[in-house]
Amino acid sequence: RDIDFLEQLKALKADLQVVVAFRMLPELVWAMPTLGTINLHGSLLPQYRGAAPINWAVINGETETGVTTFFLKQDIDTGDVLFQEKISISNDQTAGKLHDTMMEIGAKLVLKTVRAIENKTYTSEPQNLDSQTITRAPKIFKADCLVSWTGNITTIHNHIRGLSPLPTAFTHWNGLILKIYETKEEFANHSMPIKSIVANQNTLKIAVDGGFIHLLDLQLEGRKRMLIADFLRGIKSELPNEIG
Repeated sequence: RDIDFLEQLKALKADLQVVVAFRMLPELVWAMPTLGTINLHGSLLPQYRGAAPINWAVINGETETGVTTFFLKQDIDTGDVLFQEKISISNDQTAGKLHDTMMEIGAKLVLKTVRAIENKTYTSEPQNLDSQTITRAPKIFKADCLVSWTGNITTIHNHIRGLSPLPTAFTHWNGLILKIYETKEEFANHSMPIKSIVANQNTLKIAVDGGFIHLLDLQLEGRKRMLIADFLRGIKSELPNEIG
């Protein structure tokens, strides 16, 4: 909303503006170009409208997401859709790895969209904004990052990978914060108490509903991030009976 910035932007006399990964813009910015302003969003709109679409798609265990280009309008992520590209999500893919894949595909989709607008070879389609059918992607807060070890194995695994590498899932370990970046599932029937720790020289796993969650990549408060074998070599005398 800075006057000097607005004057500089207006002086460009842009036909079209492209916005990627930015907070809500005032109408006097996005309505300035004659052809409008387009945005690249990390989901298949109208699904996962909001600030953290990549994270929530992984947290919710989706097997497919995508990228969307659309014209900006007053309400966030509600403008008419131009193009979409679907992307598969693998079972162990983190939000960070998915982001990097989407970045490459999204860049190509933006170029495709700009060329279509330039050549007037596009159609735009209003979104179905029925709130009953839309999964939202709100901003993630610290409280959302605390791991609940009482959930089932897949829910816990999805939660951790959906927050990796940022803002990062965490738990408590001997009174310290333990950030967890990568896990894998071991489906099994067991009678161990939930949250119990099972460890040997190279592996550390947590007993949960439906099996065990293996911790693969983590960072204890005050230490550097490391793989599990290195982590275990440094905390042998500090190994608690349970996590959290």
